[in-house]
Amino acid sequence: MNEREVVLKVAEGLSQDVGAGRARLDTETRMQLGVSPGDVVEIEGGRKTGAVVWRARPVDEGKGIIRIDNLTRKNARVGIGDKVIVRKAYPKVAERVVIAPAISQQRIQFGHGIENLVKRGLLKRPVTAGDTIVIPGIALFGNSLPFGVVKTDPKGIVLIGEETEIIVKEEPIKEELLRLPQVSYEDIGGLHEEIMKIREMIELPLKHPELFERLGIDPPKGVLLYGPPGTGKTLIARAVANESGASFFTINGPEIMSKFYGQSEENLRKTFEEAERNAPSIIFIDEIDAIAPKREEVHGEVERRVVSQLLTLMDGLKGRGKVIVIGATNRPDSIDPALRRPGRFDREIEIGVPDRNGRKEILQIHTRGMPLYNWDAEVAIEELLKRIRKFEGKEIERVKEEIEKDRSILEKIVNEMGNIEQSEINGFENYKETLLKNLEKKDKKLREIGEILVEIGIISEEYREAVKKASIQKMIDYLADVTHGFVGADLAALAREAAMNALRRYLPEIDLDRPIPTEVLRKMVVTMKDFKEALKSIEPSALREVLVEIPKVRWNDIGGLHDVKQRLREAVEWPLKNPKVFKRMGIRPPKGILLYGPPGTGKTLLAKAVATESEANFLSIKGPEIFSKWVGESEKAIRELFKKAKQVAPSIIFLDEIDAIAPKRGSYEGSRVTETVVNQLLTSIDGLEKMNDVVIIGATNRPDIVDPSLLRPGRFDELILVGPPDKEARKEIFKIHTRNMPLADDVDLDELADLTDGYVGADIEGICREAGMIALREDINAKVVKREHFMKAMKEIHPSIDEEMMDYYKEIEKKLGKGVSKKEIKKGIEVM
Repeated sequence: MNEREVVLKVAEGLSQDVGAGRARLDTETRMQLGVSPGDVVEIEGGRKTGAVVWRARPVDEGKGIIRIDNLTRKNARVGIGDKVIVRKAYPKVAERVVIAPAISQQRIQFGHGIENLVKRGLLKRPVTAGDTIVIPGIALFGNSLPFGVVKTDPKGIVLIGEETEIIVKEEPIKEELLRLPQVSYEDIGGLHEEIMKIREMIELPLKHPELFERLGIDPPKGVLLYGPPGTGKTLIARAVANESGASFFTINGPEIMSKFYGQSEENLRKTFEEAERNAPSIIFIDEIDAIAPKREEVHGEVERRVVSQLLTLMDGLKGRGKVIVIGATNRPDSIDPALRRPGRFDREIEIGVPDRNGRKEILQIHTRGMPLYNWDAEVAIEELLKRIRKFEGKEIERVKEEIEKDRSILEKIVNEMGNIEQSEINGFENYKETLLKNLEKKDKKLREIGEILVEIGIISEEYREAVKKASIQKMIDYLADVTHGFVGADLAALAREAAMNALRRYLPEIDLDRPIPTEVLRKMVVTMKDFKEALKSIEPSALREVLVEIPKVRWNDIGGLHDVKQRLREAVEWPLKNPKVFKRMGIRPPKGILLYGPPGTGKTLLAKAVATESEANFLSIKGPEIFSKWVGESEKAIRELFKKAKQVAPSIIFLDEIDAIAPKRGSYEGSRVTETVVNQLLTSIDGLEKMNDVVIIGATNRPDIVDPSLLRPGRFDELILVGPPDKEARKEIFKIHTRNMPLADDVDLDELADLTDGYVGADIEGICREAGMIALREDINAKVVKREHFMKAMKEIHPSIDEEMMDYYKEIEKKLGKGVSKKEIKKGIEVM
């Protein structure tokens, strides 16, 4: 082997490298090959292809790997884990390159100027005949459009340069001339650990069954993937089959069933037989709970027989790991338990809802072919460049004026030389020499300024690219922050909807009956505004059947209650927004907060405000809604609520009227259903140790009848009394409810606050609304609301709280402040 060749192991590329034709090499390999970042290497596997050298990540140093994306792997005819020979390439600039769409569809009609668009997208990229490439900014139905390189002149690996002639054919390339890449690991974001587990269970037996033979163990026969819909279970199965080179057979659960006796089992047998004939192969059973439900719970004979057939087929799998079954479901508990044992489905892997970093990766994948544009950043760059050019332009003009002035003086001296006496010539000669030197210096300065301007142009372009990348990254970071609970499918839908919003902006400029001009295509961009509009219409799929909202209530929409607001900030907003601070201080944030107080004091409003300010999802359920006439359904509703909250974390579960859900157990008015619901609620809250970023807020006006077991630290850690507003708070509430109301000059909010002692926030809102209605009743064309209207409204709306009620809540506050007695807790759990 040539000393300038290195054998490296292929690893999957980074998501940001997909379609860019990059090869990431570590420092040692680059030194061995004598290449630097930006050089071109030749990668030889099943065939030869080229790639641009990029630095490897620090964690990859010394591993002897080359990271290339799925397109480059397919171009080199290799898979992950294969060995390739890498050598330095010396590509020539291509004179001509011919490309064609690499899709087996009808002819595609491109607009004028497509060649320039292709050249700009591929500039300084190495290509060779037979390669598959994608070009930034050219897509079909929102997906990157693959092109095949039909011919290059000269042959071999060439670079696309400014002088290269690009020819784009509209006829698709023949499929047999090109092996198109399918789903790869780079197309899956946020599931690195899960993919590693699956590869270990599936790729090893398919590629190297001799390892299992040597150890004397049977390779795994099946892997069950479970998790919410849209998390990527099917995508992972397809990627594994594609990367391992195995044949892929899909069984969609409901499609296997037939009305004819024995036909359902026959369909299953045929698929397994075909998979064995085409081994190595993967059988993917989507929605496996539809064909393999628990036999004791199904009434039909067909379903039982299908389950039995699947069991026998999986037991009969031979060939030492040459056929592996992957099942996917979002209801693992509905599958027959006989399948969920070693020897059938050997491993169960949860494909969960992605966290922030996972969402960021997925968004990068779905926006990598999208022309993203951050308007603010672009405007800032242009403004800066204008200032630089303006300053340099003025400097050039000043120097030019000085040079012209000196030149005119010099011309006068030359003209006068013949008219002066010999004695004066030496002085003129000296002056002339000085002027010439000055001119030379100023000419040099002019050239330097010109060179500086050229450098500024180069730097400004580099700066523009750097700022553009940073601003786009900021967009992605923001979207990853605000898409709590979104799964991969939701994020793909978000990106698609944002692109559609952008398209709607440009539709008035497009004549759909004619080819779209390249100028219009070039200026089409997707902005942050498009994504923000898309967020309004796309919601997490996991929450579509649950009442979930991100409220629009802010702290300044609530008058008074400053102490309560501060306590809520500390208990909820701080831990959700700054978890590292709590970890550093060794503090466990509270799991639950109970807001109690008279009706109408703003308990629900406070819960909504804390959800808004902490940017958390808000899951709300009212006490009576939990209960069902069906046995076990009420407890199931509680379990599902907590499960959904975990999926869309950070989230707040708001239990309104919690006294209806969790009354004291053992009391005569309670029933067996309420006792089991309380038990379920207690166990769900205790299970929150595993639930990060989930906070429960309960609200009640009867804390004395709430089960005492809930009111201990570790469940509801904070018990906060939301009392009636004082005078200042009442004035603030009046301000909030009258801010959009035209008030007469005689309306004094201080006076109204004085007159409304005992009124709560809901009462004050009622007074403002009634005053407005009274004004309209008197005169439908009324322009202002007067003092007399408020006075009349106060006669109709009475305060909700009297002294007796306040004494009752103060007594409860004292009692709860001391803690719940052991006697009360014991009394509450005697029935358990």
